[in-house]
Amino acid sequence: MVKRFLSANTSEILAMSGAELKQSIKASEGRIIVSENVVMAAPVIGDITNAEMARAFGADLLLLNGLDVLNPVINGLGDYEGNFVDRLHHLVGRPIGVNLEPVDPNIEMMSELIEIPKGRQANPETLAEIEKLGMDFVCFTGNPGTGVTNQAIIDTVKQARQSYSGLIIAGKMHAAGVDEPVLDLDIVQALIDAGADVILAPSVGSVPGFQAQELTEAVKIAHRHGALVMSAIGTSQESAEPETIRYMAIQNKMCGVDMQHIGDAGYGGLAPVDNILVMSRAIRGQRHTLSMIARSINR
Repeated sequence: MVKRFLSANTSEILAMSGAELKQSIKASEGRIIVSENVVMAAPVIGDITNAEMARAFGADLLLLNGLDVLNPVINGLGDYEGNFVDRLHHLVGRPIGVNLEPVDPNIEMMSELIEIPKGRQANPETLAEIEKLGMDFVCFTGNPGTGVTNQAIIDTVKQARQSYSGLIIAGKMHAAGVDEPVLDLDIVQALIDAGADVILAPSVGSVPGFQAQELTEAVKIAHRHGALVMSAIGTSQESAEPETIRYMAIQNKMCGVDMQHIGDAGYGGLAPVDNILVMSRAIRGQRHTLSMIARSINR
């Protein structure tokens, strides 16, 4: 039996398989933070990565956005030998994941389509690459205007389940330019049936009309079938006042989510670091916040 993530050292965390990481998060009872950061932006502090900054303020898993895994560039990473995942593991001592976007080329958009390179899309080549790199987790979702659909996400999860050994997170944070429900119970079930480890759902208060009751029902279905749920603040509200983040975090926890994502829409492609800290204190208190911040990655 693995140690709960909330109490684990870096040596224990980085030795976990995808299945063990999932169990470790589940055992932490809703107190895990996923911080997303834009890798090609000028970092908050120019000579270090946003991943390092997020980890210092309480982030547990680091999700890289805008990364072309076939031609990777991460600002602030500096010179290194080997691959960038190993380098980030060395620097932050935390699981590293990436957004890959299952773009549907045939979908009718409700806003202007933003085309993204092949290395940011979910396809057989990028799936093989993240397995080779040793990515701890992948998030199949869509950035604004990229034309990602729920059906394309579901199909991608099925493909990834056959070839990728890490933790699979899947779902939409917002519309991604497509006129369809962001999440409903049929989508949740389809993602579970496809093999997703973690269902991504909008945070309470982020997507218009998405209610706390709907998130609660999604959590109940996911947990009934052995999946986890991650709420996501992907609507630029990650840069709102701390009181807003605190409210959203507590509401999401009341709905039963296992992980809470905070997006990248602050200066330098990272949520304001104070808001990462506020979220941490809100969902796990001062004791566990200090433990995660102060615990050396050399342990």
